[in-house]
Amino acid sequence: MSALPPPEYSRNMRLIGHSDQGGRPDGVQLMVHRGFAYIGHMVSSGFSVVDVRDPSRPKTVNYIAAPPGTWNIHLQAHDDLLLVINARDLFADTRFADEKVYYTRQVGETVSDVQDKGWSAGLRIFDISVPQSPREISFLSLGGIGIHRIWYVGGRWAYVSALLDGFSDYIFLTIDLADPRHPTVAGKWWLPGMNQQAGEVPDWPEGKRYALHHAIISGDTAYGSWRDGGLTLLNIKDRTAPELISHRNWSPPFGGGTHTALPLPDRDLLVVLDEAVLDQQQDGEKLIWLFDIRDPANPVSISTFPPPDEADYIAKGAHFGPHNLHENRPGSFISSTLIFATYQNAGVRAYDISNPYRPVETGALVPAAPKK
Repeated sequence: MSALPPPEYSRNMRLIGHSDQGGRPDGVQLMVHRGFAYIGHMVSSGFSVVDVRDPSRPKTVNYIAAPPGTWNIHLQAHDDLLLVINARDLFADTRFADEKVYYTRQVGETVSDVQDKGWSAGLRIFDISVPQSPREISFLSLGGIGIHRIWYVGGRWAYVSALLDGFSDYIFLTIDLADPRHPTVAGKWWLPGMNQQAGEVPDWPEGKRYALHHAIISGDTAYGSWRDGGLTLLNIKDRTAPELISHRNWSPPFGGGTHTALPLPDRDLLVVLDEAVLDQQQDGEKLIWLFDIRDPANPVSISTFPPPDEADYIAKGAHFGPHNLHENRPGSFISSTLIFATYQNAGVRAYDISNPYRPVETGALVPAAPKK
Protein backbone atom coordinates (compact mmCIF):
# COMPACT_ATOMS: atom_id res chain seq x y z
CA MET A 1 0.00 0.00 0.00
CA SER A 2 1.32 3.45 -0.89
CA ALA A 3 2.10 5.88 1.88
CA LEU A 4 -0.83 7.89 3.17
CA PRO A 5 -0.80 11.60 2.28
CA PRO A 6 0.25 13.43 5.45
CA PRO A 7 -2.42 15.83 6.74
CA GLU A 8 -1.76 19.55 6.94
CA TYR A 9 -2.90 19.50 10.57
CA SER A 10 -4.24 16.94 13.02
CA ARG A 11 -5.17 16.79 16.68
CA ASN A 12 -6.60 13.67 18.31
CA MET A 13 -7.38 12.23 14.86
CA ARG A 14 -5.29 10.22 12.41
CA LEU A 15 -5.71 9.12 8.82
CA ILE A 16 -5.86 5.32 8.44
CA GLY A 17 -6.81 4.81 4.78
CA HIS A 18 -7.02 6.55 1.42
CA SER A 19 -8.51 5.80 -2.00
CA ASP A 20 -8.75 7.62 -5.31
CA GLN A 21 -12.06 5.79 -5.81
CA GLY A 22 -11.03 4.09 -9.02
CA GLY A 23 -9.68 7.25 -10.60
CA ARG A 24 -12.76 9.28 -9.66
CA PRO A 25 -11.37 11.13 -6.64
CA ASP A 26 -14.23 13.61 -6.22
CA GLY A 27 -17.13 12.82 -3.94
CA VAL A 28 -20.11 14.50 -2.31
CA GLN A 29 -22.13 12.16 -0.08
CA LEU A 30 -20.93 8.82 1.25
CA MET A 31 -23.01 6.04 2.79
CA VAL A 32 -21.59 2.84 4.34
CA HIS A 33 -23.73 -0.32 4.31
CA ARG A 34 -22.50 -3.81 5.17
CA GLY A 35 -18.90 -2.66 4.86
CA PHE A 36 -19.30 -1.04 1.45
CA ALA A 37 -19.19 2.71 0.82
CA TYR A 38 -21.45 4.24 -1.81
CA ILE A 39 -20.03 7.56 -2.99
CA GLY A 40 -21.93 10.09 -5.12
CA HIS A 41 -19.78 12.05 -7.58
CA MET A 42 -20.27 15.62 -8.79
CA VAL A 43 -17.46 15.95 -11.34
CA SER A 44 -17.12 12.29 -12.31
CA SER A 45 -20.90 11.75 -12.41
CA GLY A 46 -22.63 8.60 -11.21
CA PHE A 47 -21.60 6.81 -8.02
CA SER A 48 -18.88 4.39 -6.95
CA VAL A 49 -18.89 1.38 -4.64
CA VAL A 50 -15.82 0.97 -2.43
CA ASP A 51 -15.13 -2.04 -0.21
CA VAL A 52 -14.16 -0.56 3.18
CA ARG A 53 -14.42 -3.69 5.30
CA ASP A 54 -10.72 -3.12 5.92
CA PRO A 55 -10.73 0.67 6.28
CA SER A 56 -6.95 0.79 5.96
CA ARG A 57 -7.18 -0.78 2.49
CA PRO A 58 -10.25 0.57 0.68
CA LYS A 59 -10.87 -1.08 -2.69
CA THR A 60 -13.09 0.27 -5.46
CA VAL A 61 -15.30 -2.56 -6.74
CA ASN A 62 -17.96 -0.92 -8.92
CA TYR A 63 -19.10 2.25 -10.64
CA ILE A 64 -22.66 3.04 -11.74
CA ALA A 65 -22.97 5.77 -14.37
CA ALA A 66 -25.56 8.53 -14.14
CA PRO A 67 -27.95 9.21 -17.02
CA PRO A 68 -26.69 11.92 -19.41
CA GLY A 69 -26.76 15.44 -17.99
CA THR A 70 -27.66 14.13 -14.54
CA TRP A 71 -26.26 14.43 -11.00
CA ASN A 72 -26.19 11.46 -8.60
CA ILE A 73 -24.43 13.48 -5.90
CA HIS A 74 -26.53 12.41 -2.89
CA LEU A 75 -27.73 8.99 -1.77
CA GLN A 76 -28.97 7.01 1.24
CA ALA A 77 -28.64 3.33 2.17
CA HIS A 78 -30.68 1.20 4.58
CA ASP A 79 -32.69 -2.05 4.61
CA ASP A 80 -30.65 -3.31 1.62
CA LEU A 81 -31.99 -0.40 -0.42
CA LEU A 82 -29.93 2.38 -1.96
CA LEU A 83 -31.81 5.57 -2.83
CA VAL A 84 -30.02 7.84 -5.31
CA ILE A 85 -31.02 11.33 -6.44
CA ASN A 86 -31.42 12.20 -10.09
CA ALA A 87 -31.19 15.91 -10.83
CA ARG A 88 -29.99 18.18 -13.58
CA ASP A 89 -26.21 18.70 -13.58
CA LEU A 90 -26.49 22.41 -12.84
CA PHE A 91 -22.77 23.09 -12.85
CA ALA A 92 -22.61 21.97 -16.50
CA ASP A 93 -24.83 24.99 -17.25
CA THR A 94 -22.75 28.09 -18.08
CA ARG A 95 -25.23 30.24 -16.17
CA PHE A 96 -23.81 28.72 -12.99
CA ALA A 97 -20.16 29.26 -13.98
CA ASP A 98 -20.06 31.90 -11.23
CA GLU A 99 -21.06 29.97 -8.11
CA LYS A 100 -22.62 33.12 -6.68
CA VAL A 101 -25.51 32.59 -9.11
CA TYR A 102 -26.29 29.20 -7.57
CA TYR A 103 -26.20 30.49 -4.01
CA THR A 104 -27.81 33.93 -4.37
CA ARG A 105 -30.71 33.33 -6.78
CA GLN A 106 -33.64 30.95 -6.92
CA VAL A 107 -32.58 28.02 -9.10
CA GLY A 108 -36.03 27.82 -10.66
CA GLU A 109 -35.70 31.43 -11.76
CA THR A 110 -32.23 30.90 -13.26
CA VAL A 111 -33.30 27.91 -15.36
CA SER A 112 -36.85 29.05 -16.14
CA ASP A 113 -36.11 29.37 -19.87
CA VAL A 114 -34.64 25.88 -20.29
CA GLN A 115 -36.52 24.02 -23.01
CA ASP A 116 -34.53 20.83 -23.45
CA LYS A 117 -34.98 17.98 -20.98
CA GLY A 118 -31.56 16.46 -21.38
CA TRP A 119 -31.46 15.06 -17.85
CA SER A 120 -33.30 12.67 -15.57
CA ALA A 121 -35.26 14.07 -12.61
CA GLY A 122 -36.38 11.80 -9.80
CA LEU A 123 -35.36 9.00 -7.44
CA ARG A 124 -33.54 5.79 -8.41
CA ILE A 125 -33.90 2.84 -6.05
CA PHE A 126 -31.39 -0.02 -6.03
CA ASP A 127 -31.40 -3.42 -4.35
CA ILE A 128 -28.04 -3.73 -2.55
CA SER A 129 -28.56 -7.12 -0.92
CA VAL A 130 -25.40 -7.98 -2.88
CA PRO A 131 -23.54 -4.86 -1.70
CA GLN A 132 -20.95 -4.65 -4.46
CA SER A 133 -23.55 -5.04 -7.23
CA PRO A 134 -26.38 -2.49 -6.95
CA ARG A 135 -29.40 -3.52 -9.03
CA GLU A 136 -31.91 -0.85 -10.01
CA ILE A 137 -35.46 -1.91 -9.15
CA SER A 138 -37.48 1.28 -9.65
CA PHE A 139 -37.45 4.93 -10.61
CA LEU A 140 -39.76 7.66 -9.33
CA SER A 141 -39.97 10.25 -12.10
CA LEU A 142 -40.49 13.87 -11.06
CA GLY A 143 -40.88 16.97 -13.17
CA GLY A 144 -38.57 19.94 -12.84
CA ILE A 145 -34.88 19.89 -11.95
CA GLY A 146 -35.07 16.85 -9.67
CA ILE A 147 -33.97 15.97 -6.13
CA HIS A 148 -31.14 17.44 -4.07
CA ARG A 149 -31.04 15.42 -0.82
CA ILE A 150 -32.75 12.41 0.74
CA TRP A 151 -33.36 11.23 4.29
CA TYR A 152 -34.03 7.49 4.55
CA VAL A 153 -33.30 5.25 7.54
CA GLY A 154 -35.46 2.29 6.63
CA GLY A 155 -39.15 1.52 6.71
CA ARG A 156 -41.97 2.93 4.66
CA TRP A 157 -41.04 6.60 4.36
CA ALA A 158 -38.32 8.60 2.66
CA TYR A 159 -38.03 12.38 2.63
CA VAL A 160 -36.51 14.48 -0.14
CA SER A 161 -35.88 18.04 -1.21
CA ALA A 162 -37.01 18.47 -4.82
CA LEU A 163 -37.36 21.29 -7.33
CA LEU A 164 -40.61 20.59 -9.14
CA ASP A 165 -42.06 22.46 -12.10
CA GLY A 166 -43.88 25.58 -10.94
CA PHE A 167 -41.80 26.15 -7.80
CA SER A 168 -39.03 28.69 -7.29
CA ASP A 169 -36.66 26.20 -5.64
CA TYR A 170 -36.43 22.95 -3.66
CA ILE A 171 -39.34 22.00 -1.39
CA PHE A 172 -40.08 19.17 1.10
CA LEU A 173 -41.62 15.91 -0.16
CA THR A 174 -42.56 12.70 1.63
CA ILE A 175 -42.11 9.52 -0.43
CA ASP A 176 -44.13 6.36 0.23
CA LEU A 177 -41.96 3.24 -0.13
CA ALA A 178 -44.55 0.72 1.05
CA ASP A 179 -43.66 -1.00 -2.22
CA PRO A 180 -40.10 0.06 -3.12
CA ARG A 181 -40.76 -1.08 -6.69
CA HIS A 182 -43.54 1.49 -6.98
CA PRO A 183 -42.60 4.60 -4.94
CA THR A 184 -45.07 7.49 -4.85
CA VAL A 185 -45.11 11.10 -3.64
CA ALA A 186 -47.33 11.30 -0.56
CA GLY A 187 -47.03 14.87 0.76
CA LYS A 188 -45.51 18.27 0.06
CA TRP A 189 -44.64 21.39 2.05
CA TRP A 190 -42.96 24.66 1.11
CA LEU A 191 -42.34 28.12 2.47
CA PRO A 192 -44.96 30.69 1.49
CA GLY A 193 -43.92 32.46 -1.70
CA MET A 194 -42.33 29.44 -3.38
CA ASN A 195 -45.34 28.11 -5.31
CA GLN A 196 -45.12 30.33 -8.37
CA GLN A 197 -47.63 28.32 -10.39
CA ALA A 198 -50.24 29.10 -7.71
CA GLY A 199 -49.46 32.81 -7.93
CA GLU A 200 -47.44 33.05 -4.71
CA VAL A 201 -44.99 35.95 -4.57
CA PRO A 202 -41.73 35.75 -2.57
CA ASP A 203 -41.30 38.26 0.26
CA TRP A 204 -37.60 37.63 0.93
CA PRO A 205 -34.79 40.06 0.02
CA GLU A 206 -33.06 40.13 -3.36
CA GLY A 207 -29.88 38.06 -3.30
CA LYS A 208 -31.27 35.52 -0.83
CA ARG A 209 -32.03 31.93 -1.81
CA TYR A 210 -34.93 30.23 -0.05
CA ALA A 211 -34.71 26.49 -0.76
CA LEU A 212 -34.84 23.31 1.29
CA HIS A 213 -31.40 21.75 1.49
CA HIS A 214 -32.80 18.74 3.33
CA ALA A 215 -34.66 17.66 6.44
CA ILE A 216 -33.65 15.18 9.14
CA ILE A 217 -36.50 13.24 10.71
CA SER A 218 -36.90 12.30 14.37
CA GLY A 219 -40.18 10.68 15.35
CA ASP A 220 -42.96 12.69 13.77
CA THR A 221 -40.93 15.87 13.34
CA ALA A 222 -38.98 16.99 10.28
CA TYR A 223 -36.15 19.43 11.02
CA GLY A 224 -35.70 21.38 7.78
CA SER A 225 -32.83 23.62 6.67
CA TRP A 226 -33.89 26.21 4.09
CA ARG A 227 -30.58 27.89 3.18
CA ASP A 228 -31.23 31.65 3.51
CA GLY A 229 -34.75 30.78 4.64
CA GLY A 230 -33.58 29.44 8.00
CA LEU A 231 -35.00 26.57 10.04
CA THR A 232 -38.40 24.88 10.16
CA LEU A 233 -39.87 22.23 12.43
CA LEU A 234 -42.70 20.34 10.71
CA ASN A 235 -45.26 17.98 12.22
CA ILE A 236 -45.34 15.00 9.86
CA LYS A 237 -47.51 12.62 11.88
CA ASP A 238 -49.73 12.66 8.79
CA ARG A 239 -47.10 12.09 6.09
CA THR A 240 -49.54 13.27 3.44
CA ALA A 241 -50.09 16.68 5.06
CA PRO A 242 -47.04 18.17 6.85
CA GLU A 243 -47.83 21.10 9.15
CA LEU A 244 -45.60 23.91 10.40
CA ILE A 245 -44.66 23.87 14.09
CA SER A 246 -42.15 26.72 14.02
CA HIS A 247 -39.95 28.75 11.69
CA ARG A 248 -36.80 30.64 12.68
CA ASN A 249 -34.53 32.73 10.46
CA TRP A 250 -31.44 34.70 11.51
CA SER A 251 -30.50 35.93 8.02
CA PRO A 252 -30.15 38.88 8.09
CA PRO A 253 -28.19 39.87 10.11
CA PHE A 254 -26.24 36.61 9.73
CA GLY A 255 -25.24 35.27 6.34
CA GLY A 256 -27.79 32.48 5.88
CA GLY A 257 -27.04 29.21 4.13
CA THR A 258 -28.72 26.98 6.73
CA HIS A 259 -27.68 23.49 5.61
CA THR A 260 -28.26 20.85 8.31
CA ALA A 261 -30.44 20.60 11.42
CA LEU A 262 -29.47 17.61 13.57
CA PRO A 263 -31.87 16.73 16.41
CA LEU A 264 -30.52 15.22 19.63
CA PRO A 265 -33.87 14.00 20.99
CA ASP A 266 -32.57 12.55 24.25
CA ARG A 267 -31.37 16.03 25.24
CA ASP A 268 -34.00 18.24 23.58
CA LEU A 269 -31.22 19.89 21.60
CA LEU A 270 -30.80 20.72 17.92
CA VAL A 271 -27.47 21.35 16.18
CA VAL A 272 -27.93 23.72 13.23
CA LEU A 273 -25.16 24.35 10.72
CA ASP A 274 -24.95 27.26 8.27
CA GLU A 275 -22.90 26.45 5.15
CA ALA A 276 -20.10 28.71 3.92
CA VAL A 277 -20.72 28.98 0.17
CA LEU A 278 -18.30 31.61 -1.17
CA ASP A 279 -14.52 32.05 -1.09
CA GLN A 280 -12.79 34.05 1.66
CA GLN A 281 -16.06 34.42 3.60
CA GLN A 282 -17.58 36.72 1.00
CA ASP A 283 -20.93 35.49 2.31
CA GLY A 284 -20.00 36.37 5.89
CA GLU A 285 -18.92 34.23 8.83
CA LYS A 286 -21.00 31.07 9.09
CA LEU A 287 -21.61 29.33 12.40
CA ILE A 288 -22.76 26.08 13.97
CA TRP A 289 -25.56 26.83 16.41
CA LEU A 290 -27.01 24.85 19.31
CA PHE A 291 -30.74 25.25 19.97
CA ASP A 292 -32.85 24.30 22.98
CA ILE A 293 -36.00 22.65 21.55
CA ARG A 294 -37.81 21.67 24.74
CA ASP A 295 -40.66 23.72 23.30
CA PRO A 296 -40.69 22.83 19.57
CA ALA A 297 -42.87 25.86 18.90
CA ASN A 298 -40.13 28.10 20.28
CA PRO A 299 -36.58 26.92 19.41
CA VAL A 300 -34.02 29.05 21.25
CA SER A 301 -30.35 29.42 20.30
CA ILE A 302 -28.18 28.89 23.39
CA SER A 303 -24.60 28.71 22.03
CA THR A 304 -22.34 28.49 18.98
CA PHE A 305 -19.42 26.18 18.26
CA PRO A 306 -15.90 27.69 18.26
CA PRO A 307 -14.44 28.03 14.74
CA PRO A 308 -10.96 26.69 13.87
CA ASP A 309 -8.28 29.19 14.88
CA GLU A 310 -4.92 27.39 14.60
CA ALA A 311 -4.31 28.86 11.11
CA ASP A 312 -5.54 31.71 8.90
CA TYR A 313 -8.00 29.68 6.84
CA ILE A 314 -9.54 32.75 5.23
CA ALA A 315 -6.17 33.65 3.71
CA LYS A 316 -5.66 30.02 2.65
CA GLY A 317 -8.22 30.51 -0.10
CA ALA A 318 -11.37 28.70 -1.24
CA HIS A 319 -14.29 28.17 1.16
CA PHE A 320 -13.71 28.44 4.91
CA GLY A 321 -16.58 27.54 7.17
CA PRO A 322 -19.00 24.77 8.09
CA HIS A 323 -20.50 22.46 5.49
CA ASN A 324 -21.82 19.15 6.87
CA LEU A 325 -22.58 17.33 10.11
CA HIS A 326 -22.32 13.63 10.90
CA GLU A 327 -26.04 12.91 11.10
CA ASN A 328 -26.27 10.07 13.68
CA ARG A 329 -27.83 7.67 11.19
CA PRO A 330 -28.84 4.23 12.54
CA GLY A 331 -25.95 1.81 12.16
CA SER A 332 -23.33 4.55 12.36
CA PHE A 333 -21.60 6.07 15.38
CA ILE A 334 -24.29 7.89 17.36
CA SER A 335 -23.71 10.42 20.11
CA SER A 336 -25.60 13.33 21.61
CA THR A 337 -22.44 14.79 23.18
CA LEU A 338 -19.78 14.33 20.46
CA ILE A 339 -20.56 16.19 17.23
CA PHE A 340 -18.56 15.92 14.00
CA ALA A 341 -18.56 18.70 11.41
CA THR A 342 -16.76 19.27 8.13
CA TYR A 343 -15.23 22.73 7.79
CA GLN A 344 -14.22 22.80 4.11
CA ASN A 345 -10.61 24.07 3.81
CA ALA A 346 -10.24 23.54 7.57
CA GLY A 347 -10.99 19.81 7.35
CA VAL A 348 -13.10 17.86 9.82
CA ARG A 349 -13.74 18.87 13.45
CA ALA A 350 -15.02 17.10 16.57
CA TYR A 351 -16.85 18.97 19.34
CA ASP A 352 -17.85 18.03 22.88
CA ILE A 353 -21.21 19.54 23.84
CA SER A 354 -21.55 17.89 27.25
CA ASN A 355 -22.06 21.44 28.47
CA PRO A 356 -24.45 22.76 25.81
CA TYR A 357 -23.65 26.34 26.72
CA ARG A 358 -19.93 25.87 26.06
CA PRO A 359 -19.15 23.62 23.07
CA VAL A 360 -15.45 22.67 22.97
CA GLU A 361 -13.39 21.44 20.02
CA THR A 362 -11.75 18.11 20.92
CA GLY A 363 -10.18 16.97 17.64
CA ALA A 364 -9.44 17.94 14.06
CA LEU A 365 -7.83 16.74 10.85
CA VAL A 366 -7.07 18.89 7.80
CA PRO A 367 -6.15 16.64 4.84
CA ALA A 368 -3.42 17.40 2.35
CA ALA A 369 -4.46 19.87 -0.33
CA PRO A 370 -5.70 18.27 -3.57
CA LYS A 371 -3.39 18.26 -6.57
CA LYS A 372 -6.02 20.00 -8.67
